[in-house]
Amino acid sequence: MSEETFSTHQKARQINADAGKYGTFAEIGAGQEVARFFFRAGGAAGTVAKTISAYDMAVSDAIYGPAERYVSRQRLQAMLAYEFDLLLQRLAKVRGDKSTFFAFANTVATHNVKRQEEGHGWMGIRFQAQLREPPSEIILHVRLRDKETVRQQEALGILGVNLTHGAFYYHEQPARLIRALLDNLTWERIEVDMIRFSGPAFAGVDNRVMALQLVQQDLTEAAMFTAQGEAVQWAELLYKRPVLVQRGSFRPVTNATLDVLERAYEQFLQAPELAGETPVVLMEMTLRHLTRGDAIDHEDFLHRADTLCTLGRSVLISNFRRYHRLAAYLSRYTNRPLGLAIGASKLVEIFDEHFYNAEEGGLLGGLGQLFKNHARLYVYPSLNLATDETLTVENFPIPAHLRHLYVHLRENRGIQGVEHYNPDFLPIRSSDVLAKLQSGDPAWEKLVPPAIVEVIKSQKLFGWQAGA
Repeated sequence: MSEETFSTHQKARQINADAGKYGTFAEIGAGQEVARFFFRAGGAAGTVAKTISAYDMAVSDAIYGPAERYVSRQRLQAMLAYEFDLLLQRLAKVRGDKSTFFAFANTVATHNVKRQEEGHGWMGIRFQAQLREPPSEIILHVRLRDKETVRQQEALGILGVNLTHGAFYYHEQPARLIRALLDNLTWERIEVDMIRFSGPAFAGVDNRVMALQLVQQDLTEAAMFTAQGEAVQWAELLYKRPVLVQRGSFRPVTNATLDVLERAYEQFLQAPELAGETPVVLMEMTLRHLTRGDAIDHEDFLHRADTLCTLGRSVLISNFRRYHRLAAYLSRYTNRPLGLAIGASKLVEIFDEHFYNAEEGGLLGGLGQLFKNHARLYVYPSLNLATDETLTVENFPIPAHLRHLYVHLRENRGIQGVEHYNPDFLPIRSSDVLAKLQSGDPAWEKLVPPAIVEVIKSQKLFGWQAGA
């Protein structure tokens, strides 16, 4: 199929004219916005078996079972399972040889003025790609950025048509399907920050790459997956929990990389604001870290992901160049303390006034966002290999006019030097380790954690070559 962008009306009409597609639309929270497009396009009788809006909570519970939260992945999946199974029970015998069945569902909360909450929700489709085939499924989480409820509803309807159309006609091209989600929309109106593909139509799809696609194609600024490779929405993992983040290229993880994280973690646990809570640990890779030349190598990305998952860590993919934007984004999902594990060399960019936009309030505005929610920088010493000098929070050459600000942040524990670090790890550079790894020099194995050495060798990651 061509890359031509069809209007929402054209997409709905194409589906309605396809006699082989038949199913249900179940929508909670924002009305029948998706189904409405299909009815307005004409010919919906050939596509729509049923529409339902179980808006009342008691009614919804009676149909789909009780739920702790009505706008949740669990509620969405209960809706998809119930409606799809009901279709098969009622229609498989009479239509199963000529129709592929689908169930579309969403559960959404629009913008709440009283509680100052932005609109968001869950949307998905369970469908058969072939006659009588077990179902495949796409689920996603969306944030509605319009301020007016009526525009949020309109955007939701357009997105739902795009998802349904993509499932039917682009399921063999998942990257194209993701790109089409914003057809007739803009990122200013819609953010899709999580997507998961499953079932026989997506047998070859790696959801970690799909998370990367969301960021690459500007549907969101950041996406996450767990150590098990499962796509996860931010609030599912971070809601009301403290968070420690380490940013890096992780190509590969070295002893130095791990020591930065572990020493920062030890100190973060001692912060009185944590009150004994166990923080979520995220390993962040930005698009800048992943880009080699002019493109991102998905195989190389998966090699990095495999090694991070070996450590049991969740992975964050972002388009945040500046740390304060990462902190601001995280504060949307948790009001608990934030820790950032960094090398001392990163202090240069954090206090570089040219690194901040005037629209954000310059350096002071950026630092205000960065140190919100009891944020802490845990700063690991950096060794300058050319001069053999070690940079620390104590000797960092802060410009004179920023000295009082720097002292204030240090005295209030916003910037802390990492204690008990291993000086033997300071000379380690990932680029040197990678060169040894690819040339067959076994010396690299002493510079990398044993678990990472094992996975690199067993899976032949990063172009590993066996030594002589």
